[in-house]
Amino acid sequence: MLNQRTKPYRFILASASPRRQQFFKDIQLDVHIELKPVDEIFPDHLQYTSITDYLAELKSKPFISTLQAYDVLITSDTLVWHLGKAIGKPNSYTEAFNMLQSLANATHEVITSVTFTTVAGHTTINDVSKVTFGPLTADEITYYLEQHQPYDKAGSYGIQDWIGFVGVQRIEGSYPNVMGLPIEKVYRYIVEHFSTPTHEH
Repeated sequence: MLNQRTKPYRFILASASPRRQQFFKDIQLDVHIELKPVDEIFPDHLQYTSITDYLAELKSKPFISTLQAYDVLITSDTLVWHLGKAIGKPNSYTEAFNMLQSLANATHEVITSVTFTTVAGHTTINDVSKVTFGPLTADEITYYLEQHQPYDKAGSYGIQDWIGFVGVQRIEGSYPNVMGLPIEKVYRYIVEHFSTPTHEH
């Protein structure tokens, strides 16, 4: 349905994440996958949603000069916010282990920002979900890291993985947002801004 409603726009998703790509398949919107490297570095003074907003917008910059009239570029960034600090993707097994130990028996927030860029400019939206983990033993963390190797995920975990089933006690907010994309907000934004009028006869 969405493909029909959004003609003649062409949507470009700048993400290698299979989870994000699947979300667009699930809402029946065809997206072209294009990837360009960006150093995901943000200024130290940024906090909370300002970090993901900044990074989502930063990821759009390499594409801006090549966008055509009906192109809509979608870039995004997700991080875990815990104990007043941003937690991104782990750089090592030890870092991943320590991340998961710190998330056990605690509530953290998952923040995702999504930037929509056209030749006319860009708009960024974001969403925040709260995730509460119960206890996690060292053996459980080790098993998860060895079996799932979640090194491409903010906070070192995927909520759709084994650890989400055995470790997560409660979620407040959007579940898809914890997976990396607040797809309901994305869908609504696309419908509101890129739907073309339908004419009844």
